[in-house]
Amino acid sequence: MAYTFRGGVHPDTKKAATSHKPIEELKAPGIVVLPVSMHIGAPCEPVVKVGDIVDLGQKIADSQAFVSAPIHATVSGKVIAIEPRLHPGGAKMMSVVIQNDYEDRPHPSIKPRDYEHLSSEELIAIIREAGIVGHGGAAFPAHVKIKSGIGKVDHLIINAAECEPYITSDHRILLERADQVIGGITILMKVLGLDEATIGLETNKQDAIPALKEAIGGRQDIKIHPLKPKYPQGAEKQLINVVTGREVPSGKLPADAGAAVFNVATCCAVFNAVTQGMPVMRRVVTVSGSAIANPKNLEVRIGTPLESLVEATGGFKEEPNKVLMGGPMMGVAQFSLEVPVIKGTNAILAFCEDENNDSRSTECIRCGKCVAACPMNLLPTYLYMYSEKGKLEECEKYGVLDCIECGSCNYECPARLYLVQSFRTAKQRILEARRK
Repeated sequence: MAYTFRGGVHPDTKKAATSHKPIEELKAPGIVVLPVSMHIGAPCEPVVKVGDIVDLGQKIADSQAFVSAPIHATVSGKVIAIEPRLHPGGAKMMSVVIQNDYEDRPHPSIKPRDYEHLSSEELIAIIREAGIVGHGGAAFPAHVKIKSGIGKVDHLIINAAECEPYITSDHRILLERADQVIGGITILMKVLGLDEATIGLETNKQDAIPALKEAIGGRQDIKIHPLKPKYPQGAEKQLINVVTGREVPSGKLPADAGAAVFNVATCCAVFNAVTQGMPVMRRVVTVSGSAIANPKNLEVRIGTPLESLVEATGGFKEEPNKVLMGGPMMGVAQFSLEVPVIKGTNAILAFCEDENNDSRSTECIRCGKCVAACPMNLLPTYLYMYSEKGKLEECEKYGVLDCIECGSCNYECPARLYLVQSFRTAKQRILEARRK
């Protein structure tokens, strides 16, 4: 029996273009650009200077803040600049620019370890030093999630839903690297002191089950939980509700509901960091969309410019109307192909003009489709009305801070109202007022 949650939508998955295409490794570029912030939390400070020669996997930026994650060189070579460069978030950010010497000379810290003889504290320190963040898109530092969950969490949930249209990078990881996924889950269980884990897998990925079962072997402590395909199935709060029946309290974290959720690719990163000493240097990225000549799943070095990924897929069939980093529901529109792949990048999508369904926002007709679609049980009609009028107290009263910005309301709205954009603005203004 497949389980699901209240609300949500059923967009066309559009995954056929890449779901059967194996991961291809993209050659490292001549220059990588590494922003000092690729995570939620405090940005890092460079620990190298212009002219330094760095090794593959060497730490190049770090922070003393608890909520942060260090940055590592993804090629060996020479630091040629430390300066503001274009960032996928839409502005310029201080970045370390490295010229590749193509030697891939590994840093001495990259060495195998036997994790079975390491304590939880030692494993957390390794995960922190590897710069691991949530690979599902939020990019929250993994060591912070683990530390805050120890003693509170009794459910470890692995997010294998991958519910956004077009994206198949996690699906391919499940098919090709299931042993690494299961290895990462085993390490997370040890760190959190748990005896079992659950993999939440949508039933449209049935071909991944044999690979997972083979990697699990005869173990009974890792179970596969079938999920009905629906968006946003992969959102933490919805996944926790489906798997455990619990609800994360308003304004609280998953740990407050006794659960910790980690993405499939994050599990691989944990496994490689602990067993091989390998920091986060690569991402598997789906490159797809109607404007892409030959869609692919590519494994790329972090810091690689988007134009290199597009070139590797045969370029554009026609000039795209829009390029997104991430999925079509929650992705961020990109203004330049010079921006680099960062730790949270799981897809690059390019769309032709005839696919752009944007239209001028009209008036709410009170159809209620947004209310039925909201997975957080909110009232988008009221939130939009109050946000547009600048009534922030009413927005907060009606739960705008609980909005996960999934875009389900936008998807269903026949009036094409800019709902999520309005809620995002209201949230920012409320939080700014609180800080003041």
